[in-house]
Amino acid sequence: MSIRVALIDDQTLVRQGIRGLLELSDRVTVVAEADDGDQALRVVTEARPDVLLMDMRMPRMDGAQATAALAAAGESVPVIILTTFDDHEQVLAGIRAGAKGYLLKDVSLDNLILAIESVTAGQTMIQPAITEALLRGLARQPEGGFAASDMPEPLTARETEVLRLMAGGYSNKEIAQALSKSDGTVKNHVSHILAKLGVRDRTRAVLKAIELNLI
Repeated sequence: MSIRVALIDDQTLVRQGIRGLLELSDRVTVVAEADDGDQALRVVTEARPDVLLMDMRMPRMDGAQATAALAAAGESVPVIILTTFDDHEQVLAGIRAGAKGYLLKDVSLDNLILAIESVTAGQTMIQPAITEALLRGLARQPEGGFAASDMPEPLTARETEVLRLMAGGYSNKEIAQALSKSDGTVKNHVSHILAKLGVRDRTRAVLKAIELNLI
């Protein structure tokens, strides 16, 4: 059964291009489109997509605001922000609003499908190029741009290694392959990392690790 996807972007040609790209795969189906973040709630209510692919910069309501509005309305559909920009402030705004994925629009079809499948499975996916921009931006901000936090329970060497790969945008499967471990072992490491850092998802784990200079 294919994953149901909705596209939210104010540029018609961009939507057509993404739809055409996704139609090359039998793993996803585009079920709705909208040209404004303000319409995101209507699209979710009417089409019930499994994933929203949403532009960041749109008139009236941008991707971060639309994501926050969905969360406030109690809609739990995962959002992947697609943008041509890699500004770390925008990345943080999207993440803080609840976005589960963040990709540049030049992403390949394989990586886009991987991101859609990952967020559908409850994971997060941030493109490595965006993660690097985020790290550079945070390095220029006092105290990493976050409120001070208590140090968590120390991470093991292996957990730190897994966390660095998470920060690089790697999925559990890719981490397992890189470390020659089983998917289950990596999933356990990720669960321990989340518990030790006191966060509920991979993205917040990476951000908190950056804040605490753990990676």
